[in-house]
Amino acid sequence: MSTDTIRGVPRGTAEAPLSILELATVGEGVTPGEALRDATELARRGERWGYHRLWVAEHHGMPGVASSSPAVLIAHLAAATSTIRVGSGGVMLPNHAPLVIAEQFGTLHALHPGRIDLGLGRAPGTDMATAGALRRQAEVDPDDFPQQVAELTGFLDGSFPAGHPYASLQATPRGDDRPPIWLLGSSGFSARMAGLLGLPFAFAHHFSAANTEPALDLYRSSFRPSAVLDRPYALIGVAALAADTEEEALRQAMPGALSWLRMRLGRPGRMPTPEEAAAYPYTPIEEEFVRDRLSTVVYGEPERVRAGLEELRKRTGADELMITTMVHGGEARLRSYELVARAYGMLG
Repeated sequence: MSTDTIRGVPRGTAEAPLSILELATVGEGVTPGEALRDATELARRGERWGYHRLWVAEHHGMPGVASSSPAVLIAHLAAATSTIRVGSGGVMLPNHAPLVIAEQFGTLHALHPGRIDLGLGRAPGTDMATAGALRRQAEVDPDDFPQQVAELTGFLDGSFPAGHPYASLQATPRGDDRPPIWLLGSSGFSARMAGLLGLPFAFAHHFSAANTEPALDLYRSSFRPSAVLDRPYALIGVAALAADTEEEALRQAMPGALSWLRMRLGRPGRMPTPEEAAAYPYTPIEEEFVRDRLSTVVYGEPERVRAGLEELRKRTGADELMITTMVHGGEARLRSYELVARAYGMLG
């Protein structure tokens, strides 16, 4: 597998590739169909604006997220574009039989060769009741994740050793190569595993900022060269939002903070509007939560966002930044990604 399928090329004046993490956010007053059409338009424009890849995340039981079926959405987004890499950020592997994922992504790779990424996570991406309904069993041991990844790799490569229970099985379709596997994480477990396997690693800085640098250090110190990579390659997910003014950026950022608050309170819902977020009666503890949440978001006018992203890239040594923008409505999201691309001179 060529490392060119993993490492991106910076565009414009960027020192590292910029990419997109899209959740197909469903806002108040917005239908899931409209949210998915917004995601499709973002993929098209993101391609034109010079973003390297666009990933979608698997979440279940969340009314404000329409990306519960990554493989289905990836097929649609890849068909709507022609050059941007499209993939999962990620498929929550414990929810699925490895053979099913091998077949899904083998199909995607056959349809769009050289453009598909397979990012894998070990968390359920949902509450335990929903996880049980997905898995058809009460519990799954997270320590089984390495075995699940090994099985998935065996199906994708046809590399089970003689005597393995699945040695006679074949995942179809399967071509001469396959999508690159990434490991995703928000702690040290997957960081170390990715390093030991010589795989690229994606860290969820956007919701686990305190663990970013320790996890990346662990990934790099654990890294062993492999047939996939000769040196570490790590991207980080970054919550960022650019607007024409600082005031508008804060106004657009507040719904995302309120959405996170409601999830923590066990009341997930659709993304609130800026007006709803401004009128919400925050308690002192909730105000502190919102301030803490906003402290992990790079937001403001375009040059301020660029400066914040560059400070983060230099501090962490990330090889790639994957931006996620939680706002209400597709137009604000599109505007933010366009302003970031312009700030980096990525539009030609």
